[in-house]
Amino acid sequence: MSIRRPDIVLLVLDTQRSDRLSCYGYAKETSPNLDAFAASATLFRNAVSAAQWTVPSHASMFTGLYPSAHQVLQSYSVLPSHITTLAERLSANGYYTAGFCNNPLVGVINNGLRRGFYSFLNYSGLLTSRPNQAGYSPQLLDRYRQAFKRLLAGALNWVQDSFARSELLLAFSFTPLMVPLWQTALSFKGNTSKSLDDAAQLLINRRGLGDEQPIFTFINLMGTHMPYHPPRLYVERFAPHVLQDKAAQHYLQQFNSDIYGWLAPLADALDERQKMTLDGMYDAEVAHQDDQLGAFLQKLQENGALNNTLTIICSDHGEHLGEKHFVGHSISLYNELVRVPLIIRDSTGTFPRGAIREDVVSTRCLFHTVLAAAGLASEIEEPLSLAHSSASSDRQVFAEAIPPQNVVNLLYKRQPELVLSHACDQPRRAVWIGNHKLIETGGDRLELYDVRNDPQESLNLTDIFPESVEFLQECLQLFAANGEAITTLERAFSYDDPELQRRLRNLGYLED
Repeated sequence: MSIRRPDIVLLVLDTQRSDRLSCYGYAKETSPNLDAFAASATLFRNAVSAAQWTVPSHASMFTGLYPSAHQVLQSYSVLPSHITTLAERLSANGYYTAGFCNNPLVGVINNGLRRGFYSFLNYSGLLTSRPNQAGYSPQLLDRYRQAFKRLLAGALNWVQDSFARSELLLAFSFTPLMVPLWQTALSFKGNTSKSLDDAAQLLINRRGLGDEQPIFTFINLMGTHMPYHPPRLYVERFAPHVLQDKAAQHYLQQFNSDIYGWLAPLADALDERQKMTLDGMYDAEVAHQDDQLGAFLQKLQENGALNNTLTIICSDHGEHLGEKHFVGHSISLYNELVRVPLIIRDSTGTFPRGAIREDVVSTRCLFHTVLAAAGLASEIEEPLSLAHSSASSDRQVFAEAIPPQNVVNLLYKRQPELVLSHACDQPRRAVWIGNHKLIETGGDRLELYDVRNDPQESLNLTDIFPESVEFLQECLQLFAANGEAITTLERAFSYDDPELQRRLRNLGYLED
């Protein structure tokens, strides 16, 4: 009797910092359900995202490549057609591939990240998608309604896609008229509960699938992403001062509506009350999402859906909450952004229960890990699976932060002095070897940190260990040279439209 290949669940907690989870040592009990899951899984204490924001990070997880190799670097980027995605590999080898996505940058924009998914449901944006109801025979009127909905969805997706690719439309979306609209009516953060319920139904009921057909499920949750609107119960636990302090309420309201402020470096540091407000509200969102995640995992466990499943819970990146004069996740490669949670559980013992891995690993290797678990990894890919622990002191892990160009353009228009002082327009690359991490910004700004003993990266060691800096910089130079030679950048179909280019140039967003 043949054994069915494992189901695979890749669950991305978008914008989740590892240092705000109890299982990663956070003093506040923000994540009891994830903690319980981690106790029966392998927890990676030093997982590193390949990039600092959603699009390149997901592209790395879906392709196994660093950003400079897959070239999905901007909101208008398209994954080159010759690069095969994880879903395409799995689908071609018999997996049913399904996505349940709350992030419009992955679920709406036509950037190629949905390639290979038989079903991909989007829970954010102008028109959310819903699962097909297998076994339901609609009457003629219902069929017309479904056809109309598909046409409308295509038109609305084009509108949303255009907003992501145009600096002009992006700037318009930041106006006081638009911000309340896309945060509420447009379901910017999606629907966590609905997406988890739909994913659970697929994994438990397996409707329409053969007994031996395995499932690959990708889930993206946006609960901890700005803006912060957690239920009152969680505010009472983690940010009670906000309920009483009018000044804190005013600051939070202003922060939630100031989308530009999520992108720009801070001209002045947050004061103690502002920092406490952001920290508390972020923690409240973490705890709220953790309760929803707990219900999802419990449902799967009770129905036996985890018995033959590789479950990966991770983040695409973290979030700055005022540290080092940054807010959001547009620019830096500090630990607040690129040190992410990663917890893996399987039914074979490949990832031991209750184990903690200290080696530095890249989330790009989730691609290889999934293929290895499915029995599809090549001889070159197999050694990169995270099933293989490495305590080698010379193992190199990289991350890249290529500035989002539409963000840089907006910063130049509003606060050019911050662009210069924080090098917002310069690419950043980082390398980890052993305890040390070197960040290179624009080729001339160097920062060396001992990330094991100084995880907050408070002491720059470049002047203390110049030989280490020289060696690590050579590693970065070799990495950059290899990455740039791999492929060229494809651009989305609408970005090079002559009329759009003319309008952007007239508004000062493009140079002649």
